[in-house]
Amino acid sequence: MAPVKNAKSVFAAIPEDYPVPGKHIVYDDKDTIDPDTAALNGGVLVKVLFLSIDPYLRGRMQPSNFSSYIPSFELGQPLVNFGVGVVVRSEDKAFKAGDHVYGLIPFQQYIIVPGAILRVLPNTHNIPWSVYVGSAGMPGMTAYAAWNEYADVKPGDVVFVSTGAGAVGSLVVQIAKMAGCKVIASAGSEEKVKFMKEIGVDVPFNYKTENTAEILKREGPINVFWDNVGGETLEAAMDNAADGARIIACGAISGYNTGTKPIHNWDIVFRKSLHIHGFIVSRIQDKYLDSFYKEVPEWIATGKVKIREEIAEGLEKVGDLFVAVQKGYNTGKAVIKVADE
Repeated sequence: MAPVKNAKSVFAAIPEDYPVPGKHIVYDDKDTIDPDTAALNGGVLVKVLFLSIDPYLRGRMQPSNFSSYIPSFELGQPLVNFGVGVVVRSEDKAFKAGDHVYGLIPFQQYIIVPGAILRVLPNTHNIPWSVYVGSAGMPGMTAYAAWNEYADVKPGDVVFVSTGAGAVGSLVVQIAKMAGCKVIASAGSEEKVKFMKEIGVDVPFNYKTENTAEILKREGPINVFWDNVGGETLEAAMDNAADGARIIACGAISGYNTGTKPIHNWDIVFRKSLHIHGFIVSRIQDKYLDSFYKEVPEWIATGKVKIREEIAEGLEKVGDLFVAVQKGYNTGKAVIKVADE
């Protein structure tokens, strides 16, 4: 087989606030690869099909010496995140040509990686492969594992979910409804509010046009707050929390690009005996892996859980979709389709 294009999406410069496509994230199609002859060195050659764009990736666009729970992207190299691909060739006995695999992989069309970073996806429920970077992938595991680890709800509890139309938040909403909870959820557009209604949110609202604190005061007190944004929303949730409420701190996107805002009502933590659970999903997911892959793909296949995807075609769209996620402009789980099979 003659060499084929092996385009990639590169981390080219460190942004000060919101990344700029073409400056901080650059599409590069100069490289080629021969899938038949490329040296595997004991690894696996994968044709990349789908890649996930997630809010946390902004935290990896830092200098190399930045201290965090996950390393910064390497300047001049492809971005890396969870993706799905199909095995072309393998020198690892655990994988064979045609296997669909999932793992943390570089943003390029073909990759050669150690088998240890990949997981074979059997897809017994025949859901789209793109879903395995969303509700059946890391975002879904984030919702599933942390909910089971920390929520500790009983029927009738009041749950507030920020970004309730997002990849993580929308699954939290639906799990909470399965548990018999009343769910309040916020999002930043009327289209997202409509989707939240479709997935069963009892009190959906647009935080840009309605007052979060007033809604929580009227509909609370809150027993569980799933926090994806931090800032003023977290303050409002704490003000309207029940005694002993659980705050599950999943993210703080309100400060990812413009700086984290201080919390002014921290004394409520002890006055209301709040339980704050910050987490990184990779640290808690192992005990939930089997049940997650047994339950969640089936929920999706049967329609018990509804999902929404926003799929952009081509690695050249990575920068635009990345920024859309940071600004909340996307209308579903953000996915890059790299190639057909």
